[in-house]
Amino acid sequence: MILLNSSIGNYITSNGKRYSYFGGNNYLGLAAHPLVKEAAVKAIEKYGVNFSASRRTSGTADIHMELEEKLAHFKGKQDSVVFASGYQGNSILLEVLRERYTHIFLDQYAHSSIHSAVKSSSARIHIYNHCDAGHLEHLMEEFSGSAPLIITDGVFALTGEMAPLDKIYPLVKKHNAILIVDDAHATGVLGKNGRGTPEYFNLPENENIFQSETMSKALGSYGGFISAGRVFTDFLRETSSIYQASTSLPPSVVGAGIAALAVINGNPELRIRLIAKADDLRERIKELDFQTTSDRTPIIPVMLNSIEKAKQFSLYLEEHGIIVPYMDYPSSHGSYMIRIAVSASHTEDQIDELLEFMKKWRKIY
Repeated sequence: MILLNSSIGNYITSNGKRYSYFGGNNYLGLAAHPLVKEAAVKAIEKYGVNFSASRRTSGTADIHMELEEKLAHFKGKQDSVVFASGYQGNSILLEVLRERYTHIFLDQYAHSSIHSAVKSSSARIHIYNHCDAGHLEHLMEEFSGSAPLIITDGVFALTGEMAPLDKIYPLVKKHNAILIVDDAHATGVLGKNGRGTPEYFNLPENENIFQSETMSKALGSYGGFISAGRVFTDFLRETSSIYQASTSLPPSVVGAGIAALAVINGNPELRIRLIAKADDLRERIKELDFQTTSDRTPIIPVMLNSIEKAKQFSLYLEEHGIIVPYMDYPSSHGSYMIRIAVSASHTEDQIDELLEFMKKWRKIY
């Protein structure tokens, strides 16, 4: 476990030592951005540390309303609802949509928040092969006549693969299905305006498509949100027990979220720079004869044939001043990895140094 003694950036301090940091999910480098930190401090000075109540009682402040308005504008929607954690988003959507579906179809490597959400549903559960729209279609045909709901990660957290929404969307139309996309790792990163994987794949506006999203990754703050038409967001506020019973987001988080959106909206080149750096690093990793994935996201796994090698590789890099965590994804899959997370703030020197030590490790092991 990495014990932090500093803020998160392209460098961190752990146990008193400075490291080049390729972990986490700080894709746009906003977690310690000066304007974002300043906004968090100002919010604490004005409102204190905590509102100490749920949104439904006395826990709603004017800055909550401002954040939801700015998130809606960012997403091109009428309204947004913010809540305690992005992890809750899938549970909230399955909760409020429960009268509209009888069967749930999910990717076999869906995020744990998706698996947690579907466990509480009374619907029949079907698992389709990873990113395999053909298998999904087969299952949906087998259970045609049902009221289907498809749920998937937009970008898979460990491998950086994108769900094939261009192939899934025709199935949504054909079967009048609901589609939920957990876009935690795509929001702020993918699409012309950073709105995530549906925008990346140019999916049309559709009232049956929902995204569960977070501010804790590219947006640099914390908390989950759902953006949609006002009729749906009003319905969500009235019917979701998770939303109604949760303490509202604290002032510092809300202020940071507002400031981060301003930085993102004013600096679209951050996304361009991020993907360009990730593309370059991915190709150079392939040139070193490492196995990785190919989708254009800031998550670059390096696949290895044992958990021991993954741990060894991660430890070797750490010993040379570079943090790249190892992952077990999952053991039943038989694939193990170190997970490189690229940030817009990474320098060319950092990337060159990482590649140099990866090359040296390859020669030794």
